[in-house]
Amino acid sequence: MTDILLEVDHVSKRYAEHLALDDVSLAVPRGSIYGLLGPNGAGKTTLIRIINRITAPDSGRVSLDGHPLSPDDVYNIGYLPEERGLYKKMKVGDQAVFFARLKGLTKQEAVTQLRQWFDRFGIADWWNKKVDELSKGMAQKVQFITTVLHRPKLLIFDEPFSGFDPINADLLRREILRLRDEGATVIFSTHNMASVEEMCDHITLINKSHNILSGSIEEVRNSMGSGRYSISYEGDAAKLGEAIERLAVVEDSAAGTATVRLIHGATVREVLAAANAAVDIRSFAQEIPTMNDIFIHTVNNYNNGTRQ
Repeated sequence: MTDILLEVDHVSKRYAEHLALDDVSLAVPRGSIYGLLGPNGAGKTTLIRIINRITAPDSGRVSLDGHPLSPDDVYNIGYLPEERGLYKKMKVGDQAVFFARLKGLTKQEAVTQLRQWFDRFGIADWWNKKVDELSKGMAQKVQFITTVLHRPKLLIFDEPFSGFDPINADLLRREILRLRDEGATVIFSTHNMASVEEMCDHITLINKSHNILSGSIEEVRNSMGSGRYSISYEGDAAKLGEAIERLAVVEDSAAGTATVRLIHGATVREVLAAANAAVDIRSFAQEIPTMNDIFIHTVNNYNNGTRQ
């Protein structure tokens, strides 16, 4: 059994004059939470639609669990779109059962499992209410439950925390992590970089229809932080700058602290020795950027024609 559950291989898609995806590839490890990131209009939604077989790529292929996507894979995928949709005049329980049966559950299986989920999410009393009586948050809970109920191999959540208060967002976060721990693979599309840092194991950043960055969270943060260090010291800032000017650039400076970026070819040992000869070093540590910093830096550099 391969460790890759979903593979997107050189996928392109054009709508009239708009190139939505251009030769995009990525691989989603089994049992992981995979962040699909990018600015609005980057191509994320098109890729999600292709994975869900809502539309087809013009070229390239998508494979699930080692085989090309097929119509039967609807039972192996759960999709919670950003634009929610429920039939407003149906009763909540009836609608949830209806969606569950579309995913292959019997009525008895659906009712039993839905009752358990409704209790867990604190909405059991709303089983016989009409959907149009639900708040936005409650409606989103119902859709989340119907997305995960059939325990698909792959779950795709598009901005799942949108509209939730902090308490219910935390409930959803814990449920997504629990599903991952029980073996589900999750694709998580969001603009909330704090959630990405907290939950995701791997990411792909799409911009202007291209995959411009992929990797594990740890690999990406470490690679983007390479060459930048924070220094805490006692002494004269000017003397510190003069001592290391051939080895590093001082990017930021305040009383007793500085952020420096090593010049190509310089080593940490050389910079530390030069700095320590000019001031008293209290601490010297590599700076690891946040995912928000990485998102902004990578997209801006790509848009400006650089790949740094």
